[in-house]
Amino acid sequence: MDRDVLSTIERLTPNAQLIADRRDFHRYAESGWTEFRTSSLIARRLKDLGYEVLVGRAVCDAAARMGVPSDPDLEAHRLRALAQGGDPEFVEAARDGFTGVIASFARGTGPSVALRFDIDALDLVESEAPTHRPVREGFASRNVGACHACGHDGHAAVGLGVADILATLRGDLRGSIKLIFQPAEEGVRGARSIVEAGHLDNVDVLLGHHLVSGWRLGEIAAGMNGYAATRKFDVTIEGEAAHAGGSPEKGKNALLAAATAAIGLHALPRHRSGFTRVNVGRLEAGTGRNIIPDCATLVAEVRGGTSALCDAMYEGAMRVVESAAVMYGCRASVRPMGQAGTAVCDGALVDRVQPVAAHWGSGVFHDVEKTGGSEDFTEMMRRVQSHGGVATNIGVGADLSGVSRTAEDRSPVLGAHTATFDFDEQALALAVRLLAALTLDLTASPIVRVSADRP
Repeated sequence: MDRDVLSTIERLTPNAQLIADRRDFHRYAESGWTEFRTSSLIARRLKDLGYEVLVGRAVCDAAARMGVPSDPDLEAHRLRALAQGGDPEFVEAARDGFTGVIASFARGTGPSVALRFDIDALDLVESEAPTHRPVREGFASRNVGACHACGHDGHAAVGLGVADILATLRGDLRGSIKLIFQPAEEGVRGARSIVEAGHLDNVDVLLGHHLVSGWRLGEIAAGMNGYAATRKFDVTIEGEAAHAGGSPEKGKNALLAAATAAIGLHALPRHRSGFTRVNVGRLEAGTGRNIIPDCATLVAEVRGGTSALCDAMYEGAMRVVESAAVMYGCRASVRPMGQAGTAVCDGALVDRVQPVAAHWGSGVFHDVEKTGGSEDFTEMMRRVQSHGGVATNIGVGADLSGVSRTAEDRSPVLGAHTATFDFDEQALALAVRLLAALTLDLTASPIVRVSADRP
């Protein structure tokens, strides 16, 4: 890329604003489908920058949303967002948990480039230890039970930073730009609803990114692969209550059915074609020691190295659940709570990312395997690729202790999805510069679309 353009991007990067935005989102953490305040402030900023902004039901297909909280919970979070300074216009637009935001603009003929930024927090209580930097510096989560422990507060801030630069350099762009601020990534619940609404169907190039604790600042992976396919589900088993001593023959024990299901799920055979996983994370049942339990709930997931392996595990899980319920004369119902397939970053796009990343990165890797975890950005990648476009997910090092991905001692790393997670905020500016520069580069010199019938 032209060094003058790179210098301009560096000059335009709003460093102080990025940190302020990240800390604000962190302080008012909101989990999936309840990001009313977060999304409303994002939408207001984007609108003020001159983007065409979609919010509410225009962003997410209602039928494709998974794991949506109850109506009373959604309303309580909506009112909390207003009390915490959410923009009233856009909080109202997100009513019922439609908390996605898409900003776009078009400038003449050229490729369509989309960038995705996830915005949700985890259902987790943040550490109150005085050594925890958000506590020490006054931006720990004020919303008990919600905590940004995966860096999505940073991703949202990066998205706004990229939006700021691209708006300023709008005259230098050709084609269309789409910035997708996605709710409910945790639990892989949100991406599919945006995909099913059709927002990725005409995208030529799709870029995602993730801040990575455990990679030193400056370490960048031009592509992250190896995400596992996964299906999350909740099981409700209904039986019949009875007095455990006086009339046990009249009861149908939902607790025993659920326990049998849990054991059976973990006994599912693994597959020779690749890795598979199953886990029952929670089981609840019963009301008293002398009452045969009439209801039980079981929270579980399956994973696979490919979408086919994951689906095979899910089919086996459904047989186990149904059989366990029938064994005790109970009824089982299953509620899908999240789903994502596998995807592979496009080599041609990864090759384009590397030289741009090398301008700012101190250690740039072509691609990195992230085997075991799941990420619903893969749903967006798969849709773009199925229509002949290209996609990649970029890893940006942000370890607060300066630990390299190649280090043997991982003990200082503040692991994601833990109460003490944090990251190096210098990575925010690096991510903004990289994504803004890539957008300019890819619109100036497009990647030729590939055949849509590829595997």
